[in-house]
Amino acid sequence: MATQHSRTAARLMISPAVILLLGWMIIPLSMTIYFSFLSYNLLMPGQEAWIGLLNYEFFLTDPAFFAALTNTLMLVGGVLVITIVGGVGLALILDQPIWGQGIVRVLVIAPFFVMPTVSALVWKNMFMNPVNGLFAHAAKAVGLPPFDFLAHAPLASIILIVAWQWLPFATLILLTALQSLDSEQLEAAEMDGARPLMRFVFIVLPHLARAITVVVLIQTIFLLSIFAEILVTTNGGPGYASTNITYLVYAQSLLQFDVGGGSAGGIVAVILANIVAIFLMRMIGRNLET
Repeated sequence: MATQHSRTAARLMISPAVILLLGWMIIPLSMTIYFSFLSYNLLMPGQEAWIGLLNYEFFLTDPAFFAALTNTLMLVGGVLVITIVGGVGLALILDQPIWGQGIVRVLVIAPFFVMPTVSALVWKNMFMNPVNGLFAHAAKAVGLPPFDFLAHAPLASIILIVAWQWLPFATLILLTALQSLDSEQLEAAEMDGARPLMRFVFIVLPHLARAITVVVLIQTIFLLSIFAEILVTTNGGPGYASTNITYLVYAQSLLQFDVGGGSAGGIVAVILANIVAIFLMRMIGRNLET
């Protein structure tokens, strides 16, 4: 009886927080769904009209949508490849007993705590600027013409900027997993004559499989909504070369003042993100069971 009373009291105590959380999530989502069925333009106030699924039809048949979807997939895939490969390499290096190990680990993790807008500005003005950037000076030093990264390789430049931000996160997760590896397994394999590459492939990499899956899951959810780096560096251009779905929704809503079309794009983005999240959750579930 006492246990039943304590459970009831606990539910009553957490119910305000649960109700507040549900309201905070459901009310904006419900309003977005409602606006997505309206012809609602900020330049024509008071002329809203119910048009059903027409906003979704326009958004999904817009050539910009397919370009944005392709860019979103390339952005997510490119960042994941760089952060996982680089994260494994850095984790292996940081796991070795080196001088100043603590300071090196702090420096490696530091970029993760830099605001996306700040890091994008730093890369845009200090590194990728074709006139005064560090890369331009390095190119001139070896006799090569400077390369305008943001104009000629905008998506690759954004992938590099975002990967620099997320590499510390992947490194931290993989380093934690690597430190839980039983050193006796590696010593036994070394005594049996296994080369370093074979030890990495058959012992270290399988041990890191779960950690890599977690990195893929968490990063993918956040990478689907990358926005600040695009806004600060390329504004989605040239053309739609660096526009992802998140930036396309922003452009539809706030640059073209089409709230109805932007809301429909937001709902499409939420659906796609949930599909990816469900797929990744099932994948990570199977990985953890094995």
